[in-house]
Amino acid sequence: MLSAWRGFYKYLARDYVHTSNPCAGVRAPKAAKTLPSTLSPDEAAKLLEFSIGADVMALRDKAMFELCYSSGLRLAELAGLRPQDIDFSEGTARVTGKGGKTRIVPVGSKAVEALKEWIKQREILVRPRESALFLSRYGKNISHRSIGQRLKVLALRQGVSTSVHPHVLRHSFASHILQSSGDLRAVQEMLGHASISTTQVYTHLDFQHLAKVYDAAHPRAKKNG
Repeated sequence: MLSAWRGFYKYLARDYVHTSNPCAGVRAPKAAKTLPSTLSPDEAAKLLEFSIGADVMALRDKAMFELCYSSGLRLAELAGLRPQDIDFSEGTARVTGKGGKTRIVPVGSKAVEALKEWIKQREILVRPRESALFLSRYGKNISHRSIGQRLKVLALRQGVSTSVHPHVLRHSFASHILQSSGDLRAVQEMLGHASISTTQVYTHLDFQHLAKVYDAAHPRAKKNG
């Protein structure tokens, strides 16, 4: 609204020689910052502990989402991975993030196991000259939209009530690492944030967690019933 008024008075000054602009120097109000949605550690475990059976696409999903949660990847980073970006001997992945910047992130043991199984099947599915790690059932690079849809369906099937999309796994990774370690700088490096101020939003999530623990445990915090 403020922008519209500024534009209107500029128009009056230009075309009608209006001399005063009441919007000059008026600062726009700051929008409230919303905290990112996260899963609890129990919800994350519930989401990822699903049966695969003989379903190759379920095996791929297991590898994708274990890796996404294990390493805090953005959706574009996950979709852009190639098999050679995974170093199984070191338990790491080379990720290309925003601005083409690369970083090395750790990969957890469960994600490593799932990736090893998926790569065996990938070699059967892959089309000629396709370099992507994660493929559609037709052997081509899986789309961002398909990744989101598969995760949403999986969450419903696993009984996870939170609206889950790939960035929720990234947020959950950051929140859980910070709760366990308290090392904000390390979380910044793993997430690939240029500024630590971007990472600091997770300290608010951590405080929310601590506040809940306090309210539940401290005898002077409990409301009289």
